[in-house]
Amino acid sequence: MALPQISSADQAKLQLMQEMEIEMMSDLYNRMTNACHKKCIPPRYSESELGKGEMVCIDRCVAKYLDIHEKIGKKLTAMSMQDEELMKKMSS
Repeated sequence: MALPQISSADQAKLQLMQEMEIEMMSDLYNRMTNACHKKCIPPRYSESELGKGEMVCIDRCVAKYLDIHEKIGKKLTAMSMQDEELMKKMSS
């Protein structure tokens, strides 16, 4: 079974979408790293390794950050789908 051919315009759109996704994930990672570092690790390091409390704090911070990111993503997707349905109803 042959795969359908993708036009060059669709390929360009797909490439742009992939690049935007990578940029957004990179931004998420950087913001999460900065926020959790600022919250959990004191500005003056006393040891080269993280302490148990720091590790627990970072683990919780990252988990919360990713959980909220997932919830926001689901909400935005639902809102986008509602907007699409509304636009379809209005154009009918």
